[in-house]
Amino acid sequence: MQQLTTFTLILGAISHITVIGGAAYEHLAVVPVWASAVPASLTMFQGEYALAAQRFWIPIHPVTLILLLSALIFNWRTERRNFIAITLGGYIVVLVVTFLFFVPELIAIMQSSYSTTVDADLTRRAKTWETYSLVRLAGLILMAIVLLFGLSKPAAKY
Repeated sequence: MQQLTTFTLILGAISHITVIGGAAYEHLAVVPVWASAVPASLTMFQGEYALAAQRFWIPIHPVTLILLLSALIFNWRTERRNFIAITLGGYIVVLVVTFLFFVPELIAIMQSSYSTTVDADLTRRAKTWETYSLVRLAGLILMAIVLLFGLSKPAAKY
């Protein structure tokens, strides 16, 4: 049983860190491009060969939630419980904020009519979105650190 508690926690940590990897990639390679000169810079999301980031984000979040919840259940009577619960709770808060603010704002920006000129207001909104998203990423990294500290605790029951 101790191996199962550790295994579920490792899977939850891998999934959570995969989310961080996806966000880090987007913030290094994608967001600076689309946020640079809106709406002209949004061409990467338009047309037949448009970038479809939702193909990554939509499945990864439920998988991560299920794995973190499984880790919490299997580690409930261990010293790891609080580390997992903090991460899971924080992740749920991040998902709620993402659903309520980040996704609607991103969709609103992305649905702007194409133009070769730069709209200063849209570009400002995109830069604000980027800044807030970097704060969200920092929070996810802190949660991962907490989760990984949980792995340093014994898998034995209290």
